[in-house]
Amino acid sequence: MVKYSRLGSRNQMTFSQWQGKQPNNCSATSMKTSRRHFLKTTALTLGMPTIIPATVLGRNGAVAPSNRIVMGGIGIGPRGREDLNAFLKQSDVQFVAIADVQEERREIVRRMANRHYGNEDCSKCGDMFEVLGREDIDAVLIATGDHWHALATILACKAGKDVYCEKPCSMTICESQELSDAVNRYGRVFQAGTQRRNVDNFRFAAELARSGRLGKIHTVHASILRLEESFVWLPAQPEPAVEVVDWDRWLGPAPWRPYNKSYVQGRWRGYYDFHGGAALPEWGAHTVDICQWAASADHTTPIEFEAEGETIHARYASGVKLVMRLAGFSGEGNWVVPGTCPVRFEGDEGWVEAADSGKLAASNPALLTGSPPQAAGTDPTQHVRNFLDCVKSREKPAANADVTRRGHIVSHAASIGWRLKRKVNFDPATESFINDDAANLMRSRARRAPWHV
Repeated sequence: MVKYSRLGSRNQMTFSQWQGKQPNNCSATSMKTSRRHFLKTTALTLGMPTIIPATVLGRNGAVAPSNRIVMGGIGIGPRGREDLNAFLKQSDVQFVAIADVQEERREIVRRMANRHYGNEDCSKCGDMFEVLGREDIDAVLIATGDHWHALATILACKAGKDVYCEKPCSMTICESQELSDAVNRYGRVFQAGTQRRNVDNFRFAAELARSGRLGKIHTVHASILRLEESFVWLPAQPEPAVEVVDWDRWLGPAPWRPYNKSYVQGRWRGYYDFHGGAALPEWGAHTVDICQWAASADHTTPIEFEAEGETIHARYASGVKLVMRLAGFSGEGNWVVPGTCPVRFEGDEGWVEAADSGKLAASNPALLTGSPPQAAGTDPTQHVRNFLDCVKSREKPAANADVTRRGHIVSHAASIGWRLKRKVNFDPATESFINDDAANLMRSRARRAPWHV
């Protein structure tokens, strides 16, 4: 198997150190010299002319191995493959390994990568710890089911990997906190797959709100899915061989239940154990996140939440209102702009809407002067590029762990209020409900052994 050069260590903890093994101070990694440095110094010592391929130095459009980001994947299904396509298009990425509990999926991804590179260098395995334990891997793409996102991210951070994780990134308020704490503790670069932060029409709309061109913002609207959840089990089916589907590992931290192929085929949505927050975080991870940004509230959360039928009303300490309501395509829910995931920002002097169609609408057409060309809101390309640039610079990406923490907490807190069928008051400083034991008990869930942080 080919070993690819990786970026500098960047003060990362190795996987062996996390496992409690004695680190080797004279490891092969620490003793490696870059090929470019080796060739130059050898030539000087021997007095020989230096002839170095341009691909090694990064010329002629090639990326030098020392600047290449080596990546692996964990649990990559249909949406994850859209992300992977965006990563494969980047010339400074080398995707070398896929871990998935389903043989069919890991083989699809392995072939996808090898077909792109024209070789057989991408490996596959059923155990994510094999990928996390590879010292040549800089970063991982995590696109498992929702119930694995937070824990897999935490394990990756402990293993010294940067992380691009699909959304929603947590099942509870406490998981949102644990994920953010781990990213910061281990000094990793993290990007949530809330790609609309890097989609032009959403960015344009948010900037209109933040710049004051709409006047003082008083209400932001986030589209959500229908609020519902199920506690039933699908009928038990014969469990496949572990080499085909590792059902116990697929469940991971979730409560045990008998195998049914629908779960592993992606139809786990709507079931409480696998799909947090009455499905609210599914859309809220995108739309509530953008509303937080537009309201200049990335540092905080609303202080109260109250459900009214299928709509949830929230209010920030600043007085700005957040309305989470049903939406879909053109016209549904009284949205002006067609497309999924619409958002609307209202100020004293006007309003603007954006949606996945790439279109914009505003109270005054003049507000849209200079608006960007249409682009699908589901396209992760610019978001992926933002992540990779930050892996190199060590800056925080647009959807970093702190932004994700508070945006996800808003969705989880809103869903708790909906479940309790009453108004709940929330303290953004402590990230807990005020004088409400029942609501606070719902901030976390038990994890099945041995999957504990």
